[in-house]
Amino acid sequence: MGMIAFLLLPLAGLTYVCWHVWVLLPLPQVWRWLAVVLMVASFLMLFLNLSRVIDRWPMPLATAVYETGTSSIIVLLYLAMLFLVLDLGRLLRLVPRAWLYSNGWTAGAIALLMFGIFLYGNLHYRHKYREVVELTTVKPLARPLRLVMMSDLHLGYHNRRAELHRWVDMINAEQPDLILIAGDIIDMSMRPLSDERMAEEFRRLQAPIYACLGNHEYYSGEPAAQRFYDEAGIQLLQDRCATVGDVCIIGRDDRTNLHRRTLAELMRTADSSRFTILLDHQPYHLEQAERQHVDFQFSGHTHYGQVWPVSWITDAIYECAFGAHQRGDTRYYVSSGLGIWGGKFRIGTRSEYVVVEVKR
Repeated sequence: MGMIAFLLLPLAGLTYVCWHVWVLLPLPQVWRWLAVVLMVASFLMLFLNLSRVIDRWPMPLATAVYETGTSSIIVLLYLAMLFLVLDLGRLLRLVPRAWLYSNGWTAGAIALLMFGIFLYGNLHYRHKYREVVELTTVKPLARPLRLVMMSDLHLGYHNRRAELHRWVDMINAEQPDLILIAGDIIDMSMRPLSDERMAEEFRRLQAPIYACLGNHEYYSGEPAAQRFYDEAGIQLLQDRCATVGDVCIIGRDDRTNLHRRTLAELMRTADSSRFTILLDHQPYHLEQAERQHVDFQFSGHTHYGQVWPVSWITDAIYECAFGAHQRGDTRYYVSSGLGIWGGKFRIGTRSEYVVVEVKR
């Protein structure tokens, strides 16, 4: 039932937007049909991406289909919201009926508004925000530590090697002692990562890298994801712990694996005398880390909705959907992600990496 609703809602939105475009454009029928067909085709490209058929296509074509299909769902959302506002205005007699029927001025204004919104969203996505989190501890610490933490890189058809190269330079400039990644390094397909040899970029990072799995590593194929981690020099913590100097890092498997170990089981193997950092991709059940006296939990997954107003939905789902949080003596940070899934737009949210300073 939930999956049917998930599919019917976008289809209803597409129908609603297509009807409005049809009656709004002051053009001959052939051009209006062309506009509607292009909108429907762009939307259907989303399902080609999910079916992974594009993995067999030439890279430029696969990239174009991926970016068009995944962007269309966001454009559809904003067009539907705009037409709903205009329809509400018409019901309240604030918007004249003539504005919405065969009106070139309204069509031009909407096109210009959409262009401005998504140009801003794309430029805002490309800017990576540097978030600083300062933590103190009474546990032994030979010297202050600087850790760069990130999540949700979503490397694939849209975030390619050139983009990853820029991110690696940005992280190296921080001169971190450790680099921690809370899952979803991979987007949906391993094909772009292997074709562009992205593992070579990770080997340019000048600090040890530790990571846990995210749900998208399971979508891309967990064994292939593990091989990529090995090739990239990333220490995968899949339901296990690693002691690195004065820090104990606990990496949980993603909750996609219904048989993953409980946090209580993992903590029995952790050195709790050291500063403990939990990497858990999806920020559900934050009370578990508090009960196990974890010092700091870092998560991602939510993207904080990627675009407004989806961020309101994530706020309703999660105890903390984005940013810093605290329960008892346990500190948390839920990142909105360095990369993004699908269309490269950030509207009302941000792309970020987190610099964590740990001091005695």
